[in-house]
Amino acid sequence: MADLLPLFPLPNVVLFPNVFLPLHIFESRYREMTADAIATDRLIGMVLLRPGWERDYEGRPPIYRVGCIGVITHYEKLPDGEYNLVLRGLDRFQIVEEDQQRSYRRAVFEPLPELPPGEDDRAVIRRQRSKLEALLSPAAQKAAGLEARRGTKSSDRTMPASMSDEDTINALAQYLDFEPLEKQALLEKASLRTRAESLVELLEMKILMARTPGTSNVAH
Repeated sequence: MADLLPLFPLPNVVLFPNVFLPLHIFESRYREMTADAIATDRLIGMVLLRPGWERDYEGRPPIYRVGCIGVITHYEKLPDGEYNLVLRGLDRFQIVEEDQQRSYRRAVFEPLPELPPGEDDRAVIRRQRSKLEALLSPAAQKAAGLEARRGTKSSDRTMPASMSDEDTINALAQYLDFEPLEKQALLEKASLRTRAESLVELLEMKILMARTPGTSNVAH
């Protein structure tokens, strides 16, 4: 792994460990970033832009310090120099300081390994997964306004029983239509247990708010 991690800040994307993310790269600085990553270790750090990023998007607007490293598993360079990529999330990281020598952002970083679950934690995670399966029934998804975008049916969100608890929790955190700041808060949880518990609480809150007249359907 290189000492400096390329950063790809976006306003609405949060990557989670072991979840896949398709990307289309078109800005010149990020085409340079992609070419450099492909030529080296294929690693890119996905980070979320802080609110107010619009004022300085072409520069270096503030970002959240915790992100997720992704490895390029597939790429296609298009005739116009743009790229189509697929990233797979690896590990969370925290930015220590930024380097200013390239057109794109790079950072000195430290890994943020998640706390390994103990036996009690695994039992709690299994219970939270069962709650999620109930909350993500088609009727519950519709009540919470969490249907997939672009015409995907709610039932398509059902996670296969063969998926591990970790992959299930992280995939739901990434793919459900939460606000970016809600996803960032989930990513920053230090363990799978706390992420699963927070995910259940968030879904329950959304369903409750959706059923209560005069309240917003966005949980904060």
